[in-house]
Amino acid sequence: MSKSNEAWGSRIGLILAMAGNAVGLGNFLRFPVQAVQNGGGAFIIPYLVCFLLMGIPLLFIEWSSGRFGGKFGNHSTPYILDSMVKGRVLKYIGVFGIFTNIAVVSYYTYIESWTMSYVYHSLKGTFNGMSQGDVAGFFNSYTDIAHSTTGIPYEAVWFYILCLIINVYILSKGLKGIEKVAKIGMPLLILFGVILAVRGYTLGTSGASSMFPNANAWDGLNFLWTPQYSSLLDLKVWMAAAGQIFFTLSVGMGTIHCYAAYLKTKDDIALNALSAGFMNEFVEVVLGSAIVIPIAAGYLGLDWVLNNASFGMAFQTMPYLFEQWGPFLATMGGFMWFGLLFFAGITSSLAMGTPWMGFMRDEFGWNSNKGAWTFGALALIMGLPTVFFYQQGVFDEYDYWAGTVSLVVFAMLETILFSWIFGMKKGWKEITDGADVKVPTIYKFIIKFITPLMLIVVFLGALFSPLNNDWSGNLKSLFSGNGWNLANSSIIKTITQSGLKEQIATATDSVIIQGLEDKMFYISMARILLISLFIFISLLVYLAYNKRVKEGRETL
Repeated sequence: MSKSNEAWGSRIGLILAMAGNAVGLGNFLRFPVQAVQNGGGAFIIPYLVCFLLMGIPLLFIEWSSGRFGGKFGNHSTPYILDSMVKGRVLKYIGVFGIFTNIAVVSYYTYIESWTMSYVYHSLKGTFNGMSQGDVAGFFNSYTDIAHSTTGIPYEAVWFYILCLIINVYILSKGLKGIEKVAKIGMPLLILFGVILAVRGYTLGTSGASSMFPNANAWDGLNFLWTPQYSSLLDLKVWMAAAGQIFFTLSVGMGTIHCYAAYLKTKDDIALNALSAGFMNEFVEVVLGSAIVIPIAAGYLGLDWVLNNASFGMAFQTMPYLFEQWGPFLATMGGFMWFGLLFFAGITSSLAMGTPWMGFMRDEFGWNSNKGAWTFGALALIMGLPTVFFYQQGVFDEYDYWAGTVSLVVFAMLETILFSWIFGMKKGWKEITDGADVKVPTIYKFIIKFITPLMLIVVFLGALFSPLNNDWSGNLKSLFSGNGWNLANSSIIKTITQSGLKEQIATATDSVIIQGLEDKMFYISMARILLISLFIFISLLVYLAYNKRVKEGRETL
């Protein structure tokens, strides 16, 4: 085993890197959309409750688990979990902590590369004079590799490769490279976010036009920040809020374990975890909610936002809205918005490389350079299908299995392991050792009982998602003896591709049928790639185990 001499250079560097890991594209792209789709202010209370009862406990669990594993020279989840409780199976649960990062980064850096391209096009003035429809068409053309008309042949491919190379180069410099990017990127991200948020808060009715005379940015803010206590009884909103926690805090991935594994034995993890967590919440709730929704409402009206809110608004609508500010401010707005997204993306994607690098260093003696470039190669092999076949559903398939289901499964399993197998007595000692703040004792109860229960409910909710996302109605149906109607988005129906099969069965146009059958083929290929990656990493863990046995570092 190669002993790692790497360590964080400063506490502020560690906190910024951890916050950068958590602060990602989801803070600005997913959170506002989730809030809109789940009733605005109705979403906020369940979201904050889930943050306190699930988010904070998971941060404590992953920081303390990582530091504990680091004491034994382990810097990736397979052997971090193995160091907590010896057992052949547990290290394979830790495979999720490497698999998820490689699978997610392969398509996450594709979104990241969009931000680079849009910075270029904002500075170039590509969007000058475009209508909202033209801007949306530009995005569709950009992601249609074979028929793109954005100006550069295979532009999406080149920017994707460039984005991966930048990530790999920084990773090859080790923790120092990551820390340096965090120290530069996070302050710039917050600066750009504050400037754009101020514009969102001050836009008012000045963006109203003859087409949208009732447009008012304050309508968007009021919608997001007016609590609706009836939402506390809506299971749909709770499930959406719980799901957002995974995206916003980067828990259930293995990156936090890996970062924390480089801490010293008595380094504080409680205050560090809280600092990184609350910095992420500030960026998401205060800044993330003050940019896309109010600015869009200020020009297009709240009704338009409610009917059109989607992940793609950031790329399909925002450049058009910036154009309303005049040529110079439009350029600056585009530069800051897409620059903000780039820094949010890269500080997260860099974190995704560290579990693979830590594992290969610990188990096979690889240096940072070799680990970084092989990580990049794996990401490229896995990621190119998401670029070339974006419109055939490969991107969405990766996001569903690696970026959603895998996070929930791993978080659920690691929480049960920490609370019930490793044990809360030892777990609480790990959380509080060296702590610069007093951790409320109530969290001992929350981590052992409430958090595992919530994660089990979230997992079962994904497994048995109800038709039309109507939790209350389906519960009534179940208890009245009429059964539970599954949605096509449930894990059970997604596995069988029920939604596509139903579309094929009802379609009459042969061209549409062929397109749907092609999509089924590409989705099946995406699943084969994901399964192959998981098996490959599991095999590496098995080889590492045998290597440890031969070297006398592991018992049979």
